[in-house]
Amino acid sequence: QVQLVESGGGLVQAGTSLRLSCAASGRTFSSFAMAWFRQAPGEEREFVAGISRSGGTSYYGGSAEGRFTISRDNAKNTVYLQINSLKPEDTAVYYCSATSQSRSGSSYWGDYDYWGQGTQVTVSS
Repeated sequence: QVQLVESGGGLVQAGTSLRLSCAASGRTFSSFAMAWFRQAPGEEREFVAGISRSGGTSYYGGSAEGRFTISRDNAKNTVYLQINSLKPEDTAVYYCSATSQSRSGSSYWGDYDYWGQGTQVTVSS
């Protein structure tokens, strides 16, 4: 098993940047592909970004292209999500997730075995 704890969310103004962190504990972190999803009130969970076990491959959902960057530090058991030029429509709870089922992970939430509790990001205009 692995436990995931997100941090770094908050209330920010549009146009600013934010870096979310997800600290993992338990099993060897480098054995998991990681991803970030987000969910706004009344909407379905949306894939934001994923990264392979080694960090060599990253990929993004359509709404995240260009402003979001996922990265990981396997020595620190942490995955990050950098969000630049925040927009009000980025307001959501952001979840970190992990899967050991594949080397790179996927954009489908059902493929992930472990989830954090989420961190709220609220962007004011």
